[in-house]
Amino acid sequence: MEYSFTTKLIAEFLGTAILVLLGNGSVANVELKGTKGNGSDWLVIAVGYGCGVMVPALMFGTISGAQINPAFTIGLAFSGMFAWSQVMPFIVVQMLGAIFGQLVVYMAYKPHYDLTTNAESILGTFSTIDASHSRFNGFVNEFVGSFLLFFGAVSLTTAPYFKENMSTVFVALGFLVATLVASLGGPTGPALNPARDLGPRIVHALLPIKHKGSSQWDYAYIPVLAPILASICAVALYKVLFL
Repeated sequence: MEYSFTTKLIAEFLGTAILVLLGNGSVANVELKGTKGNGSDWLVIAVGYGCGVMVPALMFGTISGAQINPAFTIGLAFSGMFAWSQVMPFIVVQMLGAIFGQLVVYMAYKPHYDLTTNAESILGTFSTIDASHSRFNGFVNEFVGSFLLFFGAVSLTTAPYFKENMSTVFVALGFLVATLVASLGGPTGPALNPARDLGPRIVHALLPIKHKGSSQWDYAYIPVLAPILASICAVALYKVLFL
């Protein structure tokens, strides 16, 4: 079934909102004071982000492709696998979806934001933080993680077997993201997605949150630029090698 472009945009908006809601919601549950999951380990966050990709992919993958990531949209367009005319509308709704999803997280956890005094714990429920205080290390971490994500995504969605078993593709993508967060999440988060980082960072800057501290805009370009460059390289390399 072919869906209208408007329907695809709605799917991208909702998919990105769900990604941020489940992903950053898991971070809020671990990091904010007084929650049921406060003090849980990193595995909770990895599962949250893995399901944050898998669930909207299963819901909307056959409608819009569930790109839910501006970097992936741009990478596909650079390799001629997605129309440039649709890139900007997709990015706009992905960003709006990320902002909406983050607002829902904030509303759900509002009492716990009020209780939390650690500024970095608060920011971590919105956006990535460079734990090593090295932009170079942050860039490398984001680039490597994003490259693996997008190379894997193109591999899974174009392989003959998986084309006939798309639900398997979406589940595999969820496991891939969960593994990336578990294995490469230490240095930065990671973001792997410009909308997932930039949208919530804007929300963090605008909301009147007690003890929120800096939004760390001096680092904000890393989780935007690195995934975009990684996506362009990963999709192009896969196309050269296997398509």
